[in-house]
Amino acid sequence: MGSEERVERLGVFGGTFDPVHVGHLVAAQEARAALGLDRVLLVVAGDPWQKSGGVHAPAAVRLEMVEAAVHGIPGLEASAIELDRPGPSYTADTLAALASNRRELFLVVGDDVASHLDTWVRIDEVRNLASLVVVRRAGEVGRWAVPDGWRVERVTMPRLEVSSTDVRRRVALGLPIDFVVPPGAVRIIADRGLYTRDR
Repeated sequence: MGSEERVERLGVFGGTFDPVHVGHLVAAQEARAALGLDRVLLVVAGDPWQKSGGVHAPAAVRLEMVEAAVHGIPGLEASAIELDRPGPSYTADTLAALASNRRELFLVVGDDVASHLDTWVRIDEVRNLASLVVVRRAGEVGRWAVPDGWRVERVTMPRLEVSSTDVRRRVALGLPIDFVVPPGAVRIIADRGLYTRDR
């Protein structure tokens, strides 16, 4: 064994995933490929404090959908770390729990999320714990200027016009969501009757 142990490059991609859709998976895979990440954790928010009252499916079911969505995809994993911790879900707590001297953390966010980082709790801790990976759809104009002190990587993904809001709308209207939502998650949505009254 060499004198230096290998450092894992770990992506952390958090969200409500209400529900997870192909745009989430593409963003995670593009970040993994562009930055040579060993794994990307799709971290399901247990109690997303910035969306209080705005989450439609229970946390455990959202986790189940993400697990089904990433099943069999090398390098992508569902994480229950925020469900296992009581209280509101703060990224600073999640990164602190994952931090290790044998691990380099990369926080994966969309360009829309990056433009609101100043509203996050204990954002200085987030900045110190992880490099920020800003994923932008191809052809989009950036809405966010890099503040001082951040280690930032930018990744471009294919332009996919899909959102969890639109998926919920389609389900409520009885429209198909096949190929927009991974098959395992489609089955869970149908079996649980999720989003059918979300108008």
